[in-house]
Amino acid sequence: MVMNLCDLKLYMEQSIMNVMDHKNLDKDVPHFHHLVSTTENVAVFIWDSLSAHMANPSLLYEVKIFETEKNIMIYRGERE
Repeated sequence: MVMNLCDLKLYMEQSIMNVMDHKNLDKDVPHFHHLVSTTENVAVFIWDSLSAHMANPSLLYEVKIFETEKNIMIYRGERE
């Protein structure tokens, strides 16, 4: 299945960029007030936030975060 990239950009803007961009995650994002903002926790937060905004969340395959060139976190959601 495919997704319109304009829709994806809107979903990402609403669920990720508006919430996290240029923010101190631990202080400015309520989700991380009582949860350590590890890369793993950030990936899960992005997955949950993005899938909540998507019209068809089953199209979301993975969230990939590059901390460094060799340190990468991939989260593919809770699979049943």
